[in-house]
Amino acid sequence: MSTTHEADEDQRNQDILIYVNGELKPRAEATVSVYDSGFLLGDGMWEGMRLYNGVWAFFDEHMDRFFNSCKAVSLDVGMDKAGIAEALRMTAEANGMTDDVHCRLMLTRGVKVKPFQHPSLSRSGPTLVIIMEHSKPVETLQTTGIRLATVPQVRGLPMSQDAKYNSHSKLNCVIACLQAEQAGADEALMLDPYGFVNTTNACNFFIVRRGEVWTSTGDYCMNGVTRQKVIDLCRADGIPVFEKNYSLYEAYGADEAFLTGTFGAQSLVSHIDGKPIGDGKRHVTDRIRQLYKQAIAENISA
Repeated sequence: MSTTHEADEDQRNQDILIYVNGELKPRAEATVSVYDSGFLLGDGMWEGMRLYNGVWAFFDEHMDRFFNSCKAVSLDVGMDKAGIAEALRMTAEANGMTDDVHCRLMLTRGVKVKPFQHPSLSRSGPTLVIIMEHSKPVETLQTTGIRLATVPQVRGLPMSQDAKYNSHSKLNCVIACLQAEQAGADEALMLDPYGFVNTTNACNFFIVRRGEVWTSTGDYCMNGVTRQKVIDLCRADGIPVFEKNYSLYEAYGADEAFLTGTFGAQSLVSHIDGKPIGDGKRHVTDRIRQLYKQAIAENISA
């Protein structure tokens, strides 16, 4: 089995310092209360970011999504964007990290006075945790690819739990991943409520057909920062790109397929439901990878 977040082993991660509410704690001591709303209910939001040459890639876009999500669920961040930037700087500096670093920024509604659901029981302020690891994606994500299986679990309608929230509540994605593993695949390809191809349990999904790049409408999936960057880069470079409804029929017959995410950037998809995708040539995907690397370089030099 492979995963979209598989990284090369790095022993330095055993000794990292983790940010917990303003303090830097050794990994073994970085804990939160069992009364924390994130642990009790999955009540919180998070962002995944990557550090390139000392610069957080597309920081403003990540912060826009993070703060918008928190506002939508009345979750007080407790600091502004500059405060988050300082917490990130402090954590990276303490760990001596500048490149090939992945960060998980997590905010919950905080510790509750009783172990029940109502948000008013969280009275001591939010819990902010920053985990940074030395993290370089394994080469197979770029070469061999991920095997996907279509699963029964779907991403729901906005009135149930809007998939645009990057929330701690990821049980539906965990269930999808379990279903894919039980089908002998690496990860899950999830459909939308109407049966159209949507997303995977961990990343956004794209196909290439006759030189055109297709992805879902975005109505029922996490609108990833990397997803939007790929769409924007395609448009700027003259690569036809469409956000549209399409079925498994088109996905099975695709010439190329890839996943997008902050960790792996663009990861290949080799099979869907046991069917090989294309003939192994990845001309469009390789072009998009080049454009994305250029965008990263421009971002860190700005």
